[in-house]
Amino acid sequence: MFDTLINKLKNDTYITLETTPGHSATFSPTIDKIEELGLHKMVDGFSTTDNPLAKLKFNALFAAKLLQERFQKPVIATMSMRDRNKIALQSDLLGANEFDVRAILALTGDPANISDQPHAKGVFEADSSLLLEIIAAFNSGMDYAAKPLAVAPQHIHPFAVVNSYAKNPKTLQKKMQKKIKHGAIGIITQPVYDIENAKELLELKEQANKACCNENKSAELILGVFPITKLRTAQFLSSHVPGINVPPCWIDKLREANLKGVEEEYKVGFELSKKLFDELKALHPKIHLMTANQFEIAKEILV
Repeated sequence: MFDTLINKLKNDTYITLETTPGHSATFSPTIDKIEELGLHKMVDGFSTTDNPLAKLKFNALFAAKLLQERFQKPVIATMSMRDRNKIALQSDLLGANEFDVRAILALTGDPANISDQPHAKGVFEADSSLLLEIIAAFNSGMDYAAKPLAVAPQHIHPFAVVNSYAKNPKTLQKKMQKKIKHGAIGIITQPVYDIENAKELLELKEQANKACCNENKSAELILGVFPITKLRTAQFLSSHVPGINVPPCWIDKLREANLKGVEEEYKVGFELSKKLFDELKALHPKIHLMTANQFEIAKEILV
């Protein structure tokens, strides 16, 4: 299962779909919706998010297990440094490993002070590099304290993230290099909204890989795509989310469409998003599609 995904990442087209578990004791309705729309036949794998924006959700590792069991396709489970120290991280990885949850997206995590849970405190024992180091240790058959494990884990495939935009692009290259040096094999970008931005990210990835070649390490870049169908979404991403650049022309077109009504706004936003997706796929067919569980939009984008 995972060998096929990694081979597609390195040598073929590769499309994964993000899923966000809900504020619920069950994840099955989300899986049912994916099956109803036939999305499992249109992607190579999935990801599960880990309490994004520090809001309480169904556990990402259990969600990954359920998705894999239903569709027999690999799932990249997110793990956040916000909520676990190195003991809990390793314990979760060991438990997940026996259930074949073995692709892990290492995130530092959103700050706990924006949580919906009163007085929640972040752990943040380190940034996501610590989790990548733990995974490297596990793949060598030992824990982070260099103690051999009684039974070595099955191989774990580590992924990481990077912003899609920075005023100084060299900062993005340095961040990519750091993640590659710590073992990431796939680096997923924040949403990209401009083809030239994507070309620049690919060049930065090549430079980062060259800088790590002496260590025999490299990673593939996976372009993040988040369709925008509302003006307010474009404005929010542009103004309040660091590391994302929504072109002014997108906002202008959506503003004009917004004045004509909801249907026109959706039509213009979808057309912009679909055109971008097709262009990115032609440029670099390794894409992670994010729709905040709006799976109908995901299907329209993928067909």
